[in-house]
Amino acid sequence: MMHIAAFLTALIAGAIAAMSGFGIGSLLTPLLAVRYGTKLAVAMVSVPHLAGTAARFIGLRGQVDRRVFLNFGILSAAGGLAGALLNARAGSPVLAVVFGCLLVFAAVSGLTGLLDRKHFGRSTAWIAGALSGFFGGLVGNQGGIRSAALLGFDIRKEALVATATAIALIVDGARMPVYFAIESRAMLADWPVLITCIVGVLLGTFWGVRLLRQIEELTFRKLIYILILALGVYMLIHGATELTIRT
Repeated sequence: MMHIAAFLTALIAGAIAAMSGFGIGSLLTPLLAVRYGTKLAVAMVSVPHLAGTAARFIGLRGQVDRRVFLNFGILSAAGGLAGALLNARAGSPVLAVVFGCLLVFAAVSGLTGLLDRKHFGRSTAWIAGALSGFFGGLVGNQGGIRSAALLGFDIRKEALVATATAIALIVDGARMPVYFAIESRAMLADWPVLITCIVGVLLGTFWGVRLLRQIEELTFRKLIYILILALGVYMLIHGATELTIRT
C-alpha cells in the first residue's frame, strides 16, 4: 500500500510542480513522514525532487528569464540555504504558522486582485529573492513562497515555472550532498520507495509540462494562487497541531 500511495502522490506532485514550480516536497514529505519521520522524509524526498526538477528544467530550459534569475534567483538560493541552516538550530512550529500566514496573505491578495498592479523592479527583486528564500528555508519548503514572489514579475507562465525550476536546481545541488552525508544509509535502506517516487514524479512532470502549455495565462495565475492558498492553510494547520501537541 505504501508503494501505491507513494506512486500516486508522486504522480500528482510531479504534475502540479510542472504547472506551478512547486508541489513535490509539499505533497510527498507529509506522506513519507508518517512512516520515516520528518527528518528522514525530507532527505528522501530530495531525491525525487531533484529528478523532477531536472526533468522539468530540460523541458522548459529555453523559457528561463535570465534577468529575473540573476536578480531574484541567486539571492533566493542563498537566502534559502541561510534559512535552512538557521532552521537546523531554531526549528519551531511557530515558523510554520508564520509561513502559512504569509502564503495565505499572498494568495488572497492575488485572488482579490490586490497584487495585479504590483511588479518588481531590480532593487525590489534582490530583496524579494532573499526574503522568499530565507523564509522558505526556515520551514524547509521554499517552492510555494518562491512562486508567490515570482508572480510579482511581469513574465509569462512558462518563464515563471522555468525560472523557479532553475532556482530550485541550485538549491537542490547545494543541499543534496548534505543529506547524503548525514542520511545516506537510512535513505537507501528502503530504495524501492525512492525508485517508486522518482518514477511517479517523472511521469507526472512530463504530463504537467504538456498541460502547462495549454493553460491560459489568467487561468494559470489563478491556479497558482489557489495552490499557494492550499499550501498556506496546510502549513497553518500543521504548525498549530504541532504547537498543541507540544503544549
